[in-house]
Amino acid sequence: MGISNCKHLRFCGLHLNSLASKCVALVVIALVLRAVFLPMFNKNLFAFDNGPSTLKREFRIEKTKFLEVPQIIWGLNNQKIAFARAALTARMLNRALLMPSMSASLFYKEVDLLQPISFDKVFQFEKFNSLCKGFVQLGRYSEVSNHSDVFKLQKRSGRRWTVEKDLDQLGQFSNNPYHRYEIIQIVGKNPFLWHDHWPVKDYAKIFECLVLVEEISREADKIVSKIREIGSKEIRKVGPSQNVVDSVPYVAVHMRIERDWMIHCKKLEQRSNISEICSSKEEILERVGNIVGLKTPAVIYLAVADTLLEDDSILTGWKEGLLPLEKKKLGVVEVYEKHPYLIQSAIDYEVCLRSDVFVGNSFSTFSSLAVLDRTQKMIKMGARNICGMEAKWPSYSYNLHGESRGPRPWATNMSDLNLQAISYGGKFIVADDGGGPAEAANGLPRLPNAIGLPGHGMQGNLHAAAPVNFMLKPVCGPLFTPIRLCNYLFEWL
Repeated sequence: MGISNCKHLRFCGLHLNSLASKCVALVVIALVLRAVFLPMFNKNLFAFDNGPSTLKREFRIEKTKFLEVPQIIWGLNNQKIAFARAALTARMLNRALLMPSMSASLFYKEVDLLQPISFDKVFQFEKFNSLCKGFVQLGRYSEVSNHSDVFKLQKRSGRRWTVEKDLDQLGQFSNNPYHRYEIIQIVGKNPFLWHDHWPVKDYAKIFECLVLVEEISREADKIVSKIREIGSKEIRKVGPSQNVVDSVPYVAVHMRIERDWMIHCKKLEQRSNISEICSSKEEILERVGNIVGLKTPAVIYLAVADTLLEDDSILTGWKEGLLPLEKKKLGVVEVYEKHPYLIQSAIDYEVCLRSDVFVGNSFSTFSSLAVLDRTQKMIKMGARNICGMEAKWPSYSYNLHGESRGPRPWATNMSDLNLQAISYGGKFIVADDGGGPAEAANGLPRLPNAIGLPGHGMQGNLHAAAPVNFMLKPVCGPLFTPIRLCNYLFEWL
């Protein structure tokens, strides 16, 4: 064979003169080198990981030892975060978490007006323990043998009480002499306000185990069925020739324009000097109407706290082809009114979670947790795209501008080392629209192709202890292509 014919050589069905085949060849060579040299140097060069996590650590939870926490308060998703933080604290202490009391009403300062509600009235107790077996466990007060065998742990706070001091304290209380007590009772602030020591992946695992009780789930079923039923009728009104399928897709918009939210977000904008937190009704309508790739006519479900709404004209002003629906138009007001605030929020959350497209506010805990759940589902199913209309369950942030005056595509950064961006909102979200330099949810610049080299994105002492690996973060577009794999290798080299 002459040298001139070398350009016609093929590798795995690809011409060697193509960039894709060269990349594949490079990957094969790298894998061979890995197999030869990796055992010698004990380096995990090609382990795509999301950073440190306690998921892989084995804990032996003693069912005879328990952790008791204060009543969990505030909104639904603040309570879910507080519960997860309490459960992870119990895990750190090698204890089961005594089933906490949640709050059915929404009061921030009037503690005496809080309506307690048992955890198992909202989420399935046995299902939680089944799904989270070996990770965290819930216990009932009936399992406690000696209710007087209690040590009270005061949760300290203030500027001088640092994350490191808090972590040291928890480490001390996982050993003797405190370990001998049957119950460690934490007194003080709501767990939502405790220091955060856990990565997003650990929280995501807890959230996966939180399954609504059947009664609430059935209520959500009714709402989703109504949305699709009324939506199909509205689409036929727009154009009788429209080909309407049995299961009409819908867009859920978590519309944060309630009076309490507007007061809160304006104060937050002033304190943080950020102008992209509050969104007016007009801005939301414009950005939802400009979602790139959204097919019309489209059914829009407006998830909004009606009792706190000052503007009752949320159904007007929408772009042609968008068909907005809210509780009154759906005829489901009574479904919500028979439940306390917490359950109403849980129903709306489930409706948003099941939507084909979700649009929310990146500074809202409700929106942020919905996007986390949707991102986690797509990652677990091995989705190639998790951003934009090509994704299975795309999400957007209307308070951040995206392409063509639309909202910015949004996915959760599952490699974050804590839940701060979700707990308190963020201007920087993982999915970008390609219109400029993307930034990760923790506010740090994201490296090309969303790959962080060893140590990047770490904070404090974790920086030095970071393993030598890649941290694969969610990005728009296919995650694994020959060209992108080449980029990974070149960046590492």
